[in-house]
Amino acid sequence: MQKAKLVLKTSAQPQTIVHLSETVTVGGSDLLIVGGPCAVETAAQMEAVACRLATGPIQAIRGGVYKPRTSPYDFQGLGIEGLKILASVRDRYGLPVITEVMAISQIEEIAAYADVLQVGSRNMQNFDLLKALGQANKPILLKRGLAATIEEFVMAAEYIMSHGNPNVILCERGIRSFDTYTRNVLDLGAVVALKQITHLPVIVDPSHAAGKRELVPNLAKAAIACGADGIIVECHPEPEQSVSDARQALSLEEMVNLARSLEPIAQAVGRTIVSGTGNVPRFSFV
Repeated sequence: MQKAKLVLKTSAQPQTIVHLSETVTVGGSDLLIVGGPCAVETAAQMEAVACRLATGPIQAIRGGVYKPRTSPYDFQGLGIEGLKILASVRDRYGLPVITEVMAISQIEEIAAYADVLQVGSRNMQNFDLLKALGQANKPILLKRGLAATIEEFVMAAEYIMSHGNPNVILCERGIRSFDTYTRNVLDLGAVVALKQITHLPVIVDPSHAAGKRELVPNLAKAAIACGADGIIVECHPEPEQSVSDARQALSLEEMVNLARSLEPIAQAVGRTIVSGTGNVPRFSFV
C-alpha cells in the first residue's frame, strides 16, 4: 500500500473535502446523505423522489441510467433519457445528482448531465475506465469491489488520482461472504481503517450490504457512529414496484425519517447534518 502516494494520509495532507455542488460537500464536518432509486424509471418517479427528499435533511439524489445487471434480460436503464430526467430534477430542486458510469464511451455524456460519476462494484478494477475518469472534471464515487481487499480498493482510487482527478469519494457497500441472509457483509472495520489510512471522504451504502430494507436504518446509524462521512441509500415512491432491487428500497417517507434519526448520532460524533439544502418549487407536478 506504500505505492499509494496520492491517496494515503500524511501529516502534510489535509482531509480532502469534495464539492458535489457549490453548496454540497463531503469530507468535512457536514455529513452527506444521498437518497434515490436504484434506477431512473420515469420523469414522474424522479419528480416524486426529489419533491419529497428536498424537504428532508438529504443533500443529493442517486439514480442509475446505465444499469449493470446480472441478467441481460433485466432492465438496463434509460440511458440519455434518464440523464435528462436527472438534470431536470437537479435544476428544479437544487440537489446534485449521482449516477453510474460503466464504460469510457459514456463518460462525456454522463458528465454533461450529472454532478458525480459513480464507479460500481463490478468496475472497481476496470483500470482503463479509472484512468479515463482521472481526466474527467467531475467528482468520482468509487465503490468497493465485491471481494476487494482494502489495499485493492485504495489502489483503485490511486489510479484515478494519478491521472489527475483528486476528487474521489470512497464507498463501502459490503463484500461477498458465505452467509446468504444478507446480500453482502457490511465491513465497518474497513470504514474505520480507510479513515485512518486515507485523506479521502468515505461513505457507506447500507442498501447493497443488507439487501433487506428493514436492516438498512440500523446499518446506516452504525456507519455514522463509526466515522463514515455519509451514506447513500436506495429509496423509491413505491418500493415494491421498483424495477431493480425492490427488496432493499425504502419508501420516501422512511428515507426522510432515517435521515432525521441520524441527527443525534451525528451530534454525538461531532458531525452535523444540514437540513433544507434543496429547493421546493412553488408548483409541483406531483
